[in-house]
Amino acid sequence: MPPDNQTAKRVALGVSGGIAAYKAIEVLRGLQKAGCEVRVAMTERACEFIQPLTFRALSGSHVVVDDYAPDNPDPIAHITFSQSVDLLIIAPATANILAKFANGIADDFLTSTYLAANAPVLVAPAMNTTMWEHPATRRNLETLRRDGVEIVAPDDGEMACGTIGPGRLSEPEQIVAAALEILNRSTAKQDLRGERFLITVGATREEIDPVRFISNRSSGRMGFALAEAASKRGAEVTVVAGITTVNPPDEVRLIKALSAAEMAQAVAAETGKATVFIGAAAVADYRPTQKVAQKIKKTENSLTLTLERTPDILSQVASSRTPGLLVIGFAAETENVLANAEAKLVNKNLDAIVANDVTRSDSGFDSRTNAITIIARGNGKPIEYPAISKSEAANRILDAIVKLREPA
Repeated sequence: MPPDNQTAKRVALGVSGGIAAYKAIEVLRGLQKAGCEVRVAMTERACEFIQPLTFRALSGSHVVVDDYAPDNPDPIAHITFSQSVDLLIIAPATANILAKFANGIADDFLTSTYLAANAPVLVAPAMNTTMWEHPATRRNLETLRRDGVEIVAPDDGEMACGTIGPGRLSEPEQIVAAALEILNRSTAKQDLRGERFLITVGATREEIDPVRFISNRSSGRMGFALAEAASKRGAEVTVVAGITTVNPPDEVRLIKALSAAEMAQAVAAETGKATVFIGAAAVADYRPTQKVAQKIKKTENSLTLTLERTPDILSQVASSRTPGLLVIGFAAETENVLANAEAKLVNKNLDAIVANDVTRSDSGFDSRTNAITIIARGNGKPIEYPAISKSEAANRILDAIVKLREPA
């Protein structure tokens, strides 16, 4: 989405010499669609993968490779290029360019631009898995983080060399989303200042024996996106997290809870201090009636487990709420999505519910995007959003919460 102030943001896009250089075209186009003005710089090696003319045609501006080249219109381009933008992005960022950035080497236009930059810097690494995991690369990344550089971690997948593992350039839409999030910070709304959010995140585990458990595929991405977005908009945020596969944001208070019972206990202890509760965790509905003390041996052809209901955390919060507490639920459904969500909204006495179809590849568990429908009590028809980044989905949910606070 365009930056909140609707003023065109100026972005410098640096392209270094990796096979993923062609994906920088999609990054450029995504930024332009979001209303950004984009200028491009390339390393000489990047020109072996894609020509500057392509970026010049799309950006409408001269593409700088060598600031001493006769056709360069600006003799001190590394200064004006880097100090007249709101964000510097490097995509792809090779192991070589990361090493140069981390050690202050300025032997070409792009590395000189980095050292001269006074804008935020975002890098999207792409390299062979072994290079990505090498201790030298890890040290360089840590140095860059300490220097304030933000990093879009590469994805797992098959490389051009045939290696399978982490190192593939993150998808262009994820790089664009990270860039827009940075650009929006300077104009970020503080409309949640004074609110105290309590958010449950991730999956719970209900133990069968010392090595087995019942759980689900929730990653915690959506819940953590909500926590981060709420914090950036001025709220005080506490997260009660079960099992997650992504890291929590740094700026929130974190309480760990393994089982549904532990999560219910943690929520009960924190609810009295909250003004907004969001049940984003995928809490197990059932647990074994008893945990077997020793590992169950494989002696029979079948095994029967007796299950019992776990605490319904969302219902408990809604039924015992203090005046002014908003209670928001999630409905992860596989069929009759809206009907099931609307029934849950009424039956659990919620203020709003967020529905999504987890059978969709762009909206299921651990997806980086989410297609959501927000249904608010007494606020008219449901509001549907197509597959958008979970960060953007989080802000749309927070917008709905702000609207719930408005006088009737």
